[in-house]
Amino acid sequence: MNGVGASAGGELKRRLGVGDAVLIGLGSMIGAGIFAVLAPAAWAAGSGLLLGLALAGAVAYCNATSSARLAARYPASGGTYVYGRERLGEFWGYLAGWAFVVGKTASCAAMALTVGTYAWPGQAHAVAVAAVVALTALNYTGVQKSARLTRVIVAVVLAVLAAVVTACLTGVTATAARLDAGADATPSGVLQAAGLLFFAFAGYARIATLGEEVRDPARTIPRAILIALAITLIVYACVAVAVLLVLGPDRLAHATEPLTEAVRAAGVPALAPVVRVGAAVAALGSLLALILGVSRTTLAMARDRHLPHTLAAVHPRFGVPHHAELAVGAVVAVTAATTDLRAAISFSSFGVLAYYAVANAAAFTLTRAEGRPPRAVPVLGLAGCAVLGLALPATSVISGTAVLTVGAAVYGVRAVRTRTRN
Repeated sequence: MNGVGASAGGELKRRLGVGDAVLIGLGSMIGAGIFAVLAPAAWAAGSGLLLGLALAGAVAYCNATSSARLAARYPASGGTYVYGRERLGEFWGYLAGWAFVVGKTASCAAMALTVGTYAWPGQAHAVAVAAVVALTALNYTGVQKSARLTRVIVAVVLAVLAAVVTACLTGVTATAARLDAGADATPSGVLQAAGLLFFAFAGYARIATLGEEVRDPARTIPRAILIALAITLIVYACVAVAVLLVLGPDRLAHATEPLTEAVRAAGVPALAPVVRVGAAVAALGSLLALILGVSRTTLAMARDRHLPHTLAAVHPRFGVPHHAELAVGAVVAVTAATTDLRAAISFSSFGVLAYYAVANAAAFTLTRAEGRPPRAVPVLGLAGCAVLGLALPATSVISGTAVLTVGAAVYGVRAVRTRTRN
């Protein structure tokens, strides 16, 4: 064995350090947040966009802290699926895993469609499917290669975003008054914007789901989660402020390519093609990390036979859950070929908020000896997830609730059959 394969017991190899884990989280968060949800959030919150961003960041901090403490205690693939099962019972772990897999499948489709929209608007769905196929093939050959590619992607995206912020802040059209919150910033609109923006902050979950593939997970996972979140918060705040200074909330809300329009409004139209490339690259980075995370949760659920057990197979050479990755890639490709971008983002937000609600409930049960966070953290995180989830568009709340109900029903039927056989 050359060191990239699985262990004899079918477990994954621990190859990733803090830097790799941080970059995988950044690849998810930065790409999704800036290029996919900024305009829809502005549509919901109006001039209260920055308030929505702050609220989303606060809820994300609580969730990240709870997840970090749990990941240190349970450093295994699966994230909150494992935490919920161990702390709250098998059903809650299953429900968290179900919400994650379904919600993040929608996230994958949203990011694939973002790639298509920026790279070739006339063939967005076809490009989206091609991107899913290519990145699934990359993940199949090993997580270390995925981490190396993510490092390049994050560097490119941060350089592009730095150029956008610089252009906006130095542009002649920047006006500080556009940052003021007006009468259009209603509480319901701010809450909905925060729920949509939370979609962009959820990348730190990718770090937790890699619990079996990082070195010294008790130390690496908590550090990587909080570092990635802090960097992302800073980047989001800088970009949101810069874009609002030149576009204002109303123009931002109606923008199809907000960062491209921002550099044009700032008087630097030559930067627009660079921004488009950066957007496509950012979405690719998010898609890469998302597929990685969904396949690891699928692996964990398949090990416990909540999903077909064949999905628990680990490739003897590449050391990855290859059946799970192929299945996830196929479902995402079909979804990307048939879904709508904004609907996918909203639906995904609901599923991810449900997932983190379970994480906060699980973190609340930790003892002091187990490294529990301050009690207020999981309480505020759980309440925040519930409020932001219910504030999302009604169609997403209804469809998300229906999907969770179906998942619970499937679990119930399986439990009855198991008892009958025994």
